[in-house]
Amino acid sequence: MPVSKKMNKKEREEFVKKLADKKEAIIQKLSGFINESKEMESNVAQDLVDKAETSYTKEFLLSLSDAERSQLLLIDEAMKRLRHDGFGVCQMCGKDIGRKRIEAIPWTPLCIECQEKTEEEQKSQVS
Repeated sequence: MPVSKKMNKKEREEFVKKLADKKEAIIQKLSGFINESKEMESNVAQDLVDKAETSYTKEFLLSLSDAERSQLLLIDEAMKRLRHDGFGVCQMCGKDIGRKRIEAIPWTPLCIECQEKTEEEQKSQVS
């Protein structure tokens, strides 16, 4: 039985709040990255070293924001699962995601076993 079917209304609302708070924090952070990136563009780089440093910093900020965007999508998907009683069910194997895991990472779409398999596959593709 999915975690969401075992939850009472109060618990469900707590997860919705957790997810909404995390989403708001990410949006705030992304806004800061965008403003910082624009600031860098507006500052005229003096020499080649300054330009290289500005370019690296901007690229680093944008890569961080990609990860944040991915997390936003996971949060939105988790909120949909909460509304449709799929919350707490692994999207890969269909088994329940452990209660401790779902409380620690409420946006997770995978149980710990499937998450580990996915990470192993990604490591082997990179190697």
